[in-house]
Amino acid sequence: MYNKRITNTDNLSLFEMVFQHMEEGIIVLDHEMKIVSLNPWAEKTVHYSEKELIGQPFSMLFHTEHTYETILNCLHLHGKWKGEVRKKRKNGDVYPEWMNIRTVQGSDLNIQHFVVVFRDITEQKNSQAELRLAAKALENTSEGVLVTDERGSILSVNPAFQIVTGYSEEEVIGKNPSILQSGVHSEDFYTNMWSIIREAGQWKGEIWNKRKNGEIFPEWITISAIKDQQGKITNYVAVFTDITDRKFAEEQLRRLAHYDTLTGVANRYSLNKRLENLIQTAEKYKQQLAVLFLDLDRFKYVNDTLGHNYGDMLLKQVSSRLKGLIKNKDMIARLGGDEFVIVLPNIKHPKEAVHISQNIIDSLKQSFILDDQEVYISTSIGISLYPLDGVTIETLLRNADKAMYQAKAKGRDQFELYHSDMHQNESKQMKIETLLRKAIERKEFFLVYHPQVDTKSKKIVGVEALIRWNQAELGLISPGEFIPLAEETGLIMPISEWVFQQACEDLKKFHIAGYSNLKMSINISALHFNQDGFIRSIDKLIQKTNVNPHYIELELTESMIMPKATESIDKLVKLKQLGLKLSIDDFGTGYSSLSYLNRFPIDTLKIDQSFIKKLCVYKEDSSIVQAIITMAHRLNLKVVAEGVESKKQFEFLEEEACNYVQGFYITKPLPFQEFLFFAESWNAEFVE
Repeated sequence: MYNKRITNTDNLSLFEMVFQHMEEGIIVLDHEMKIVSLNPWAEKTVHYSEKELIGQPFSMLFHTEHTYETILNCLHLHGKWKGEVRKKRKNGDVYPEWMNIRTVQGSDLNIQHFVVVFRDITEQKNSQAELRLAAKALENTSEGVLVTDERGSILSVNPAFQIVTGYSEEEVIGKNPSILQSGVHSEDFYTNMWSIIREAGQWKGEIWNKRKNGEIFPEWITISAIKDQQGKITNYVAVFTDITDRKFAEEQLRRLAHYDTLTGVANRYSLNKRLENLIQTAEKYKQQLAVLFLDLDRFKYVNDTLGHNYGDMLLKQVSSRLKGLIKNKDMIARLGGDEFVIVLPNIKHPKEAVHISQNIIDSLKQSFILDDQEVYISTSIGISLYPLDGVTIETLLRNADKAMYQAKAKGRDQFELYHSDMHQNESKQMKIETLLRKAIERKEFFLVYHPQVDTKSKKIVGVEALIRWNQAELGLISPGEFIPLAEETGLIMPISEWVFQQACEDLKKFHIAGYSNLKMSINISALHFNQDGFIRSIDKLIQKTNVNPHYIELELTESMIMPKATESIDKLVKLKQLGLKLSIDDFGTGYSSLSYLNRFPIDTLKIDQSFIKKLCVYKEDSSIVQAIITMAHRLNLKVVAEGVESKKQFEFLEEEACNYVQGFYITKPLPFQEFLFFAESWNAEFVE
């Protein structure tokens, strides 16, 4: 029974081939954790011979006894453990190692042996590319992986495969990958694909497959043939990525209908096609045309106050009024949100555009009845003329957009004609707002991470993700300058979602880099939190990034959740159900109501830095901090003190049993790679 269990290494051999024959050591332990055998790779790694290790305790290979005891406890509880550890060789050198331990039970269900599979990852730690490869090898990847035998029967799949396809591992083991075929591709397509794989050893390309629920989706896939030493194919490995989002981004203009589904007017794609034709006609016959760029004033207020349903009703009624003001030859399109574009072809004089613009302004001043609500809005309009202000779609729209912002800057509820010096006369705020709209697509945002340190262990236990904007033209722009502008314009939603997704992706990289228990704190905008689809968007991003939500903590402010406490509690409960942790940020500066702390399912209080700053100066602030810590602990809440800038403040908080501290005393916020270097040196100095 022992030999059958230990020598059944088909899966391990396959694992080695999948990951490009990287060296792996195997050690077999008895039930007392003493070494009974090891393979040559293990000998080469630890620099001990098999004779030297047989009968020795496994703990002798560990750098610290504490690490060994932790792993041992986990094995007794769960029967398995895997992760990164620090081991030592015969000569005393300490090295990083990825280790996987599993128990082997006998027929009596008692543990007979432990099988240890490990790998020296020194080189991977020194190479980011190899680190990513190691991450994939250990199933910390969002790419789906499928392994078959030489006949095409599925042997194993990773969690990402199950998430993308909807099939569980049990449902596909032993089946042929043809169960995923969508019917989109012809038989010749598959014949040609397999011919290339057998001849060249690999095929890459785009393919359409089918999920378990019948949904067809595109994926980018690499299929590789794995051969043994004799050159015989033993397995096939497929690594694929669901490119639905990318395909949507690339092809949505071709696939979407020509009309906006909400308002019934043309959409952006239709606008571009029609405007392109109108410009060609105007050029051919020496005509003029006008582009009117409309942005609704106070629409955000209506949307935030009454809700999205009322906002949608308002957009429909606005579209209806606009249709009634233009001729059949004219065109109206909705670009998204509350932005509309009207094209007036073959105008005889710019006064026609001015006249239409004034009619629009006058019409939209009249009240709108939304169910039982009467609301008022206005509009700001920018006008650009062909060929005076541009001869391309992009130039005309951009210049009309600039003129619209000028109209807003002058007080709104008016129109403005574009003129050549308008760009130079824009205020800095207007310029930043324009650039902010394109910051995500230009990849100008980046995150920095501010570590949180456990006052007892001195370990870095978490980081707070903070956004920064490096604008190509203006350089670094302070969050205090662009975040309020983003909230005012509604751009905070896509920015917040970008921050959440990037932080989740970086969290996985932190875990892969060896900080497997690191927690990620992410600030949530009040505007984002109050959106009807907030919970849905967070859940979608968690699924998309395939991150473990238990390591994510959302930071919310008191002023965000208190005004609508009942609704907030419902949202917070749903967030907890997703597995997220919740923190109250800037505690002490808002409502600071003790009664709601028991009602809200929060995990952490974060003391505002204004109290920490004066901690050792004013006795009142010291007393407030002491009271918050005592109260939080009695409510079983953790406490984070932010803004710690001195050793004296740190020692005070340590003495008062504040759980975690954060501030410039530890370090300034750092970009991803700099944080890794800092964390390594911090651990070397304070932890180990």
